[in-house]
Amino acid sequence: MARQGHLGKADGTTYKRARVGVDNDRRKLRQSSHARLWSARREPRNRAHKRGLNTKIHLAVDARGVPVRCVVTDGVTADCSKADELIKNTGARGLIADRGYDSDKIVQNAENLGMEVVIPPRKNRKVQRKYDKNTYKIRRLVENAFLYLKRWRGIATRYCKNLSSFLSAVQIRCLAVWGNIL
Repeated sequence: MARQGHLGKADGTTYKRARVGVDNDRRKLRQSSHARLWSARREPRNRAHKRGLNTKIHLAVDARGVPVRCVVTDGVTADCSKADELIKNTGARGLIADRGYDSDKIVQNAENLGMEVVIPPRKNRKVQRKYDKNTYKIRRLVENAFLYLKRWRGIATRYCKNLSSFLSAVQIRCLAVWGNIL
């Protein structure tokens, strides 16, 4: 006779029962309509909305790669929506940005401020704009500024739950970068 919790054979040997709660492939193939509806409700069909604490840090840096201005937004905010706020009243002679900032409005505003614009065009643009590839290589200073910021674990892992606390942490780290470079 087999013990409780074990399956027995005719010869008296037993096998341990499989763990309860493990998914069974056969069960998923023959799910009832109620179970299929429940699983559809648990997993959203539109995955564009991300869960959790998603933020973007937008930086304006000077010629040495030191952060001059920073803006923190939600993770789903487009990069180009904060460009005017970053370049306004900086006194910069040039604007070097990535493809996320490629829009006619940003280029026009930067040229009106007297800046030389170096932004590679998006691949889906109908009219591809020319840009200086050698000047664009200087953009590494912006990436290095992000590297300095994200060396601090609190910023890299988005440790602060409150947006104002996170912005304060980014600003403190920018001050530390200023202190190291000056």
